[in-house]
Amino acid sequence: MLKRKNKRDKGKIKLSFYFQKFNKGDKVSVNRETSLQPKFPKQIQGRSGAVENLRGKYYLVRMNDLNKIKFYLIHPAHLRKIS
Repeated sequence: MLKRKNKRDKGKIKLSFYFQKFNKGDKVSVNRETSLQPKFPKQIQGRSGAVENLRGKYYLVRMNDLNKIKFYLIHPAHLRKIS
């Protein structure tokens, strides 16, 4: 689990990650960006899911949790596209 950043990257966030766009159905993985507040829930760190919708500037991501489908609103800075 990602707890700390490298010394050179501390406090920085790439603007391309902050403003990235996704389409409906894109597969994404969740990687916590530690320099953003508020803190991120640890239970979805490292999981993958599919983008369902855009709500404001956050994306609604569908994830499977055992036999249940759950939806999370996640900022695009925490998402990485899976090809």
